[in-house]
Amino acid sequence: MPLAPRLPLSDGNSIPQLGYGLYKVPRADAAGLALAAIDAGYRHLDTAALYGNEAEVGEAVRRAPVPREELFVTSKVWNDDHGYDETLRAFD
Repeated sequence: MPLAPRLPLSDGNSIPQLGYGLYKVPRADAAGLALAAIDAGYRHLDTAALYGNEAEVGEAVRRAPVPREELFVTSKVWNDDHGYDETLRAFD
């Protein structure tokens, strides 16, 4: 059961109002903690390139016991990667 209501976005999607942040979570712990958060009802996971755990959070999303459509993942790019082309490169 999700912990928080979802807020509508202008594109027709929605984002859970409450997210689980993974800042300063070591790589070795990130997938397990993200899965525990999902099990507890979180449906919004927050990570960033700076955190160094994006791949592990992605692994948790793949292994999650809920449909992918229920999960909302936010990430951020580093300041040097702002701009359209730079962001696409960082995303890859």
